[in-house]
Amino acid sequence: MSANLLLKPGREKSLLRRHPWVFSGAVQQIQGNPTPGETITLRTAEGQFLARAAYSPNSQIRARVWTFDPQEEVDAEFFRRRIRSALEQRQSLNLSAVTDSLRLVHAESDNLPGLVVDRYGEVLVLQALTAGAEYWRETLADLLQEETGASVLYERSDADVRELEGLAPRTGILRGSLPSPRLQMQEYGLKFWVDLANGHKTGFYLDQRANRHLVAELAQGRETLNCFSYSGGFSLHAARGGAKSVLSVDSSAEALALGQENAALNGLQANGLEWLEADVFVALRKFRDQNRSWDLIILDPPKFAPTAAQAEKAARGYKDINRLAFKLLRPGGFLVTFSCSGGIDAALFQKIVASAALDAGADAQIVGHLAQGGDHPVSLHFPEGAYLKGLLCLKRGVLPPP
Repeated sequence: MSANLLLKPGREKSLLRRHPWVFSGAVQQIQGNPTPGETITLRTAEGQFLARAAYSPNSQIRARVWTFDPQEEVDAEFFRRRIRSALEQRQSLNLSAVTDSLRLVHAESDNLPGLVVDRYGEVLVLQALTAGAEYWRETLADLLQEETGASVLYERSDADVRELEGLAPRTGILRGSLPSPRLQMQEYGLKFWVDLANGHKTGFYLDQRANRHLVAELAQGRETLNCFSYSGGFSLHAARGGAKSVLSVDSSAEALALGQENAALNGLQANGLEWLEADVFVALRKFRDQNRSWDLIILDPPKFAPTAAQAEKAARGYKDINRLAFKLLRPGGFLVTFSCSGGIDAALFQKIVASAALDAGADAQIVGHLAQGGDHPVSLHFPEGAYLKGLLCLKRGVLPPP
């Protein structure tokens, strides 16, 4: 018999709406002595069945739901069904026409909390980010190899959220062998080096694929500034799209070096590409003081607010860079701006960008709402899955003084 987690009276409402998280403050009692990651049964204060979930005693999120079906046992075949379902959804997107790399499993949104799996050609990169995913890690690795036919599984369980689960970071080969953790991927005909061992996330920002393609379509004839450029994804798409020039700014010399390698890999070194190692906040102020300007500016910063608790501080950072970007943008120019912070929702992000435009004296309008690709789906029962928020803004001109 599995252990039981009894909720406080009235705290089952979110579970009845099929939200998969139970916070520590909703817990009335634990019956039994479950170990981290073990499957427990969630029940109302009166003992009625609600769900089966992974137990996480070290996290504020005390349990994450595997299934709401009282007839469904959580075992290897359960995970096989879940993985197959995720793979079928990806196949329906027909992304093989544009890339050899995509997200196969997107945690809660694929009903597999804490499990993230990205595919780069024949290599899968796995992240076990919660106690539940950690508990089933070996089983999941076997099933993923069986169901995908991938020859290699590489682990990147080193995200900060593992610390909140009481888990140490872990990286390296899980299945198969790999001569080097560096490999090549392609999207829309462009090739990129991916560093599985040291790259951001699982090595590349697969969630921005469609938005990079959009930038390629916008860039023709435009002088372009790409901030927080990492390994040059947006930069190379802009250059290939016919940008007049592309300046890429990042604080990491290693990321910029990788970006230059990617430019060479695609024969784009002569396409007006420049690379600047600098703090973006400092660089934008310097550009303002130098009266520089661009026709297309991309802001794709790292996560400023992982949780709502950091939202206020993060909002100041987002406003600062967007205000400076609007200052540097020529009339008729486009700003492509993003937030991947979980603590900043889409409505708040739009308010921040609107306030930044006002402070910059920019008459601007939103001409597109941007988000993560379909291989990073968002369950309607789990709105937190919509982590990537983006706006495509057109600067029409300068506001008259008040």
